[in-house]
This record gives sequence, structure tokens and C-alpha cells, in this order.
Amino acid sequence: MKIWSIEGNQQKLDGGAMFGNAPKAVWERWIKPDARNRISIPTRTMLVEDLNGKTVLFETGIGAFFEPSLRDRFGVESSEHVLLNNLLELGIKDEDIDVVVLSHLHFDHAGGLLSAWQKGRDYELLFPNAHYLVGKTHWQRATHPHPRDAASFIPELSHLLEQSGRLELVDDRQHPLLGDSVRFSFSDGHTPGLMLAEIGPAIGGGIVFCADLIPGRAWIHTSISMGYDRYPELLLNEKKTFLEDKLARNVRLFFTHDNECALVTVRKDDRGRFVSSEELAILAGLQL
Repeated sequence: MKIWSIEGNQQKLDGGAMFGNAPKAVWERWIKPDARNRISIPTRTMLVEDLNGKTVLFETGIGAFFEPSLRDRFGVESSEHVLLNNLLELGIKDEDIDVVVLSHLHFDHAGGLLSAWQKGRDYELLFPNAHYLVGKTHWQRATHPHPRDAASFIPELSHLLEQSGRLELVDDRQHPLLGDSVRFSFSDGHTPGLMLAEIGPAIGGGIVFCADLIPGRAWIHTSISMGYDRYPELLLNEKKTFLEDKLARNVRLFFTHDNECALVTVRKDDRGRFVSSEELAILAGLQL
């Protein structure tokens, strides 16, 4: 397998919301905010070639589906679909993707499934030859959201996924399309049914797509959660168990929202705290 980190559209979000219970005096040491108290957030995806004979994309980023006023509100920095442009630089079109794996359907992780906004035109579903893998429990949340997080979902997207005939709901550790090289686990702290994909041998040494369980290096700290997390106390417990397992099996962490780093190895410092090491800013054909 060969692995690339592919950047999607950047956005800017309120730093306090991204760090939840942490005061600004703490989190601004990790990421500096702008004059509007916003921090830059990438929406990074992971492309894997020759995964069970398929070309697989893990998430699609926020994309460019927002109309202009919402694009400004959520700090999306380009009206172009950056992910598609970056895939094309590798010679890959959206129709070349065989499988799209979605940890969850919040707009900053799945909005890239939709065509860029154009006035007077309906959304189109991209990746026309791909099967779309979504956790079964999370699909129920996305299609019947609680008022607390309903604004995080795109109603049109769920309808288009259902109509495609290529939606696959996952409720097991593996899926036939991906074979033995991908194993799924599930988390409920950020959103019910968040699906975490680990690539590589089961004994360890692989890569896990951390999604919003751990958005980036700053969130490795086990006491840090986001204001967007539905069940913060549960998330902190899940994160500790997750990191202990990845440390024990030498599984590296892939980050979607870290603005400088795509991949790290997790370690413990001399005080027993989880920290990152062996950091890679980009992946460009990393062999696994």
C-alpha cells in the first residue's frame, strides 16, 4: 500500500470552541488565534492506493459546498474544491476512487462529497464509482440528529447517499471491500458511532485515522476536549484507552485537523503523559 495525505479546504473556527474546557491562556500556546479569535483548521484526507486492490479515500474534508455567506461564517478559505484539485495533481480524478471511508458525517469531514456551490444549481454527489462506508450507528444519528448537533449535518447529503445505491453501513470490525488490512473501532464521545479506521497488520505497526477523537497534536492531552464533543467525559475516557492501545502496538496517528502535521508516533514523557514524536508534515507515497 502507498499512502498520501491530501489537503482539502481550510477553514477558521473559534479557538475556544475547538478547545472546549481549556482556557485561552493554555490553548494559544499551541495554536495562535487571529483577531477574531479563530484558528486555522485544515481538513486533511488520506489516500491509499492498492488497499485490497482498491484506491481508497479516507474522508473528504469540508469541500466547497457552502454558499458565500456561510463560507464566510465558517471561515472556508476557497470557493474551489481544493481536495479535487490536489487529487488531480496526483493524476487521480474523483471517478477513480473505489471506496470513500467516512468516520462521520459532520460537514467538515463529509462536505467534500458534494460539488462546489453554484448559484441556482442543486448539489451533485461526487466520487461516482465509489462505495461510501459509514458507521451504522452514526448513520442513525446523521439522519435523526439531536437539536444539539443538527447544524453539523448536511440534510441533502444523506438523501444523495441513499439514492446512490452505493452506501454501505458498517457495524463490524471489518468490511469485505477492504479485506483484512482495515479494522474499524467505534467511539461515542464526539458523536455517536464515530468510526475509526486502522490500516495495516492487526499486530501493530499500522496507521489509524483519528478523525475527531483526536483532531491533532494538541488534543493528545487526555484532559482536552472540544466544545463540539457531545459527551466530553466519555470522550476523555475513550481517548485514554485508544492511546494506550496505539502506544502498546506502535500504531501511528493520522490527523485531519492539525495545521502542521499529518502523522505522528505516540509516546509517553517522563511524567507519564502522552506526547507526539517522529512527526511528518505530509505523506507522499508512504509505503505500509
